[in-house]
Amino acid sequence: MSASLANCHTCIGNGECASAKTQLNLRIDESLDHRLELLAKRTGRNKAFYAAVAIEGLLDYQEDYFLAKDALVEFRYVDDSEMVLHEDVDWDALGQ
Repeated sequence: MSASLANCHTCIGNGECASAKTQLNLRIDESLDHRLELLAKRTGRNKAFYAAVAIEGLLDYQEDYFLAKDALVEFRYVDDSEMVLHEDVDWDALGQ
């Protein structure tokens, strides 16, 4: 389960959340729908909850993948004089 959905304090028992939402309609194989239905019944959550968790997990993975891929491409084309040593990086300031 994703951290943001697991830690949402406004979620009610059926997996729906009071925070802002948007709707997404998609087609899935019957076998996938069946698995999703069984999981939802077993846990008392709805299928939409697990679909959102799965999508968020995929997005997290894909974003990390492309971030690493872009960093590798940049690394390959950097002149040695432009490289920054690990010790010289202000890790706390990154991402701000």
